[in-house]
Amino acid sequence: MKKISILGSTGSIGTQTLDVVKGHSKEFEVVGLAAFNEVDKMLEQIKEFKPEKVCLFEEKAAEELRKKTEIDVVSGIKGLEEIAVMDSAEQVIVSVVGAIGIKPTMKAIKKGKNIGLANKETLVSAGEPIMKKVKKQGIVLMPIDSEHSAIFQCLNGEEREKVNKVIITCSGGPFRGKKITDFYNSTPEQALGHPTWSMGAKITIDSSTLMNKGLEVLEAKWLYGLKLEEIEVIVHPQSLIHSMVEFVDGSIMAQVGTHDMRTPIQYALSYPKRVSNEFPKLNLIENNKLTFEKPDYENFPCLKYAFEAGKKGGTLPAAMNAANEIAVHAFLDKKIKYGQIPEIIKKVMDGHKNRKADSIETVLEEDKKAREKTKKIIEEQ
Repeated sequence: MKKISILGSTGSIGTQTLDVVKGHSKEFEVVGLAAFNEVDKMLEQIKEFKPEKVCLFEEKAAEELRKKTEIDVVSGIKGLEEIAVMDSAEQVIVSVVGAIGIKPTMKAIKKGKNIGLANKETLVSAGEPIMKKVKKQGIVLMPIDSEHSAIFQCLNGEEREKVNKVIITCSGGPFRGKKITDFYNSTPEQALGHPTWSMGAKITIDSSTLMNKGLEVLEAKWLYGLKLEEIEVIVHPQSLIHSMVEFVDGSIMAQVGTHDMRTPIQYALSYPKRVSNEFPKLNLIENNKLTFEKPDYENFPCLKYAFEAGKKGGTLPAAMNAANEIAVHAFLDKKIKYGQIPEIIKKVMDGHKNRKADSIETVLEEDKKAREKTKKIIEEQ
């Protein structure tokens, strides 16, 4: 039985991970849970999964939870790190949103824990130091994103030098085919209307701007040791082909499945084994239309910015990611217009003084500066 800790247990990926665990109670056991401040949700998870220790990031929420349970409750970034390095945990699922996931992920790697990664920001901002430590420790870092899980599965057993390129697919989001002038003033409700996937608010907005795909490009670079020239993004509105790999002989291998995040989550948990489940299976007769388009870089420039950040490297991807996080939350709070998200990101990137991203400390320092810069730009709008 594999024992796991989950960082971000009350979010979209966290709850779906627990759903997988619930369906395979003989395969997996939860020993640690961490969330932001959801006392009632955490209490329900404690009762159902009986972990050894939990964390609520906000101390006030943690104190409230302590009054309602007898198990150990910790808080803050140190508490998050405690859950990440629990002695009994063999694998840590990192599904918190944002750069807050970087430090606990590194702590877990240093402790020799295998990682199930659903936090894009960790590799986007700190890919170099993270992957160096992964290789040094000899641990397994399994991607949970459907696209990266697809690439991993297509590459499994193949020779890396025989890969010509990887092809990352995206749905195109709710504004596919439109001009930015048509959706510049869109509301959060409109931008959250993803056509195929059900996800958390931040990642759904990222999907609508195509920044989510840009972040995945940078993740793929570090996960699979790719050059940016070896990564292609194409729009696939049906979201049934989750990604593909083209080999030197012209063969293209694709991973195909339903719009269900539990499938890549389960694969990340069970790897190198595959285990059965009761999830809905894809019916290819009913889903017999597969189409592909080029991304629209002009009306969705965030994808272009991600490629630019990846080419320049250093701490620029961290600055871009930080700016995006702040801008997206400002949009969700209705402080800026939808179309201002890429404009703000571009301003922060243009003003960034690039440094070598050779340590977590450097990355987090530049992340903080970029956040402060972004907030100032928003205040001056």
